[in-house]
Amino acid sequence: MKKYFNLAFLYLILALVGGVFYREFTKFNNYVGDTTLSIVHVHYFVLGFIMNILLFILTKDKFEDKKLKITYILYNIGLNLTILMFIVKGIISVVDSSLIQSLEGILAGLAGIGHIILGVSILLLLVFLRKIIFRTKEEA
Repeated sequence: MKKYFNLAFLYLILALVGGVFYREFTKFNNYVGDTTLSIVHVHYFVLGFIMNILLFILTKDKFEDKKLKITYILYNIGLNLTILMFIVKGIISVVDSSLIQSLEGILAGLAGIGHIILGVSILLLLVFLRKIIFRTKEEA
């Protein structure tokens, strides 16, 4: 239970750092335009902070299911892989926009893998949470 709260706190810090980094990095490089750095903040805030706070509230001490733990680990891997690709693509587009065209396929592929892992793990988390929440209500 404590790990969800701690991870929520960590993701909140990462969200704030992501927002400040986007603003300062683009300002420092005199960059005006769209970049994926602008979405790092909201992704970490919603999918990192809010999701972990919800898990903290919903599960309490009932997070003993092994399938749920594995899915939770996959969720965090998918989230961080996706955001890592946002950051890499954003930095490259700000520093050297001609380089981004040659790396577009690789970055999009890795971000896509991260999104797939994230999407599947969100669905599985909901399925496993539903079982845990309603099983405990029926047993009580």
